[in-house]
Amino acid sequence: MKKIIAVASAAVLGLSVAACDSAAENEMEDQAEEMEDSMDAEIDAMEDAGEITDDQADAMEDAVDEDAEAMEEAADTMDAEPS
Repeated sequence: MKKIIAVASAAVLGLSVAACDSAAENEMEDQAEEMEDSMDAEIDAMEDAGEITDDQADAMEDAVDEDAEAMEEAADTMDAEPS
C-alpha cells in the first residue's frame, strides 16, 4: 500500500516541473489519468488476490484519486504561471 502511494506521489512531484505550455499541460493531464488508471488496476488486482482488504483498497484508491487530482490541478495552472 505504501509503495503505491509513494509511486503516485513521486509521479505528482516529477510531473509538477514539466514545461509550461498547453501541450505540456495536456500531456501532464493525460499522464495523471494514465497513472490513476494503472494504479487502480493494480489495487484491484491486489484486492482480488486477497493481498489487501476492501477497506485498504478503498483507502489506497482515495489516495491515488487525490494524487491524480493534484496532478491535474497543477497542470491547469501551468499556463497561468509566468515562464
